[in-house]
Amino acid sequence: MKFNIKPIILLTSLVGTLFYGCNKLDQLPQDKLSESTTFVNEFGFQSFAWQFYSAFLAYDNTGVTQGGNAGTTPYRLDTDVNSDALAVAFFDSQSRWIAQLMTVPITDDYYNGAYGRLRSINLMLANIDKSPLSEDGKKHWRAVCYFFRAYNYANLINLYGDVPYVEKLLTDDDTEGLYIPRTPRNEVAKHILEDLNYAVANLRPKSSGAYVKGSNAVDPNAALALISRFGLREGTWRKYHGLPDPNTYLQASMEASKKLMVLYPTLAASYDSDFNSEDLTDVPGIVMFKAYGGNGTADVGQGLTGGQMSRGGFLDLTKAAVDQYLCTDGQTRYTSPLFKGDKNAYDEFRNRDVRLYYTVPPPYKVVINDGNSARTFTYTGNPRDTSYFGLMERLAIPFGKTLPTKTIGLPGNQLVIGIEPNFYEVSVYGQGTNYQNTFSGYRLYKYANNVSSTIGKYADAPIFRMGEVLINHAEVMYELGQFNQTVANETVNKTRARGKVAALNLANIPNDPTRDPSVPAVLWEIRRERNIELMAEGFRFDDLRRWKKMDYATKIKLGRYIKKGSDDIPANSPIPIQGGGNEGYISYERLPKPSWPEHYYLYPFPLQEISINSKLTQNPGW
Repeated sequence: MKFNIKPIILLTSLVGTLFYGCNKLDQLPQDKLSESTTFVNEFGFQSFAWQFYSAFLAYDNTGVTQGGNAGTTPYRLDTDVNSDALAVAFFDSQSRWIAQLMTVPITDDYYNGAYGRLRSINLMLANIDKSPLSEDGKKHWRAVCYFFRAYNYANLINLYGDVPYVEKLLTDDDTEGLYIPRTPRNEVAKHILEDLNYAVANLRPKSSGAYVKGSNAVDPNAALALISRFGLREGTWRKYHGLPDPNTYLQASMEASKKLMVLYPTLAASYDSDFNSEDLTDVPGIVMFKAYGGNGTADVGQGLTGGQMSRGGFLDLTKAAVDQYLCTDGQTRYTSPLFKGDKNAYDEFRNRDVRLYYTVPPPYKVVINDGNSARTFTYTGNPRDTSYFGLMERLAIPFGKTLPTKTIGLPGNQLVIGIEPNFYEVSVYGQGTNYQNTFSGYRLYKYANNVSSTIGKYADAPIFRMGEVLINHAEVMYELGQFNQTVANETVNKTRARGKVAALNLANIPNDPTRDPSVPAVLWEIRRERNIELMAEGFRFDDLRRWKKMDYATKIKLGRYIKKGSDDIPANSPIPIQGGGNEGYISYERLPKPSWPEHYYLYPFPLQEISINSKLTQNPGW
């Protein structure tokens, strides 16, 4: 399902002024002419609804900047710096959540944006019944509204808990409706599930003659995928935070995931295809996506790919995240005879889940020919320096990742990166502070590719994909007490197979000395697989919150093992080592506080909203 941002841009000039600059929960737009001329036919409803899709960030605005604000905006990829999996690649950039320096904001762009979208949704709902649409058309556009109403409220209760729930268009005179207290989470969650069930039953499927082919329209499968995600998240939040009725949501997730597993029985052969394809239209396992450049769209850009291929990435994996990746025999790095040790980068990457190679560049070194702006290179003559070249060539999809890595640019104009890991404070060939550098030694390049257009790099962005749905299903089946080897084969072992990792055998689970003893071994393996399959996609922080396991993020974040004076790291390098000395694990971040405050599991409401609405109360502890 294609999702193209261009109609959203066009819509902004048409009706965007109706919905912004409003601080109330709901407000009737003043431009009655636009309202009366928009909701008169299918095209009008379709044009109006494009704005709802701005809720899907996809690859927009997902990079990070230097400093301490990374991870403070919800539903961006960089929120995972608030977990144990990612770190900001810069000096003194510990997550404000982990440092426990979060304060109650005056305003909150995410909160305001969500309620702005909800105002627009309620406006459209108010005009459906009185429109001249057919009954089928009315059901469909009501289902579109219900899908996006559910999507926004699902995210709001995930962040804030109880939130004001408004399901009708309010006027300036409706003071009781404009200023309302928080609606209990349980009530909002029930509404969300009801809306999504209606959407599944009434959205036009792709096979419908009225479905807009090649459009960004949601369909029943997208609604099923959202139920899969929401049901798991809500059900496990309830279970681990002591709220009632978790099984209603777990059961809903299970049923939705099963339906999608029948409709999408296969995954793309390459993990990289999900994230770095010029066109996701025919990629197996993609339920819904957003299109950027190429494949019939205008040159609609995104900065994520360019940032990861230049200096703007600023994200590293942590050693804890890399240690989660299994060896190809299905054993952990602690138990597998295939693991060659982590005292140098080349050994550490041997015989690992290939999803690691698509997420962090394997180590190499070449000789670049003309300084730090080289476009050509020669080999060093040391076989170890190019020992991953052949592997990456075999694993590469069209326009995909090969070695040596290169910067953004059109073919022939890309600059060669001479070494990986390219440490900022080492700067071999003078490139460290300029291109694709790393602090931990595990640079995130999951979204790097060589898909080109006339103005830059592109790749379509998955919104819902089966890699997530399969892992949702594995976890929810465990939580419902129904996980067995058959389910493992249908879920975890499909994603493992794509990583070229041996299947999970429930009769012979490897002993992981890092396992949280409060988490059963089977559940630990399911959660491990989730972390790997969804690495750096913005799920990990929410996962730790819903499992009530944010204590994982109270451990020091480490990087690679290095020895100063070897492997191109000068003996006098300023790279900090855990415990001091010249050899050990890289350690840039401060030691976190030893415990996670209970109130930090929910976000605070912005002060401006509480000031405007006297009935809105703050989350306890903030």
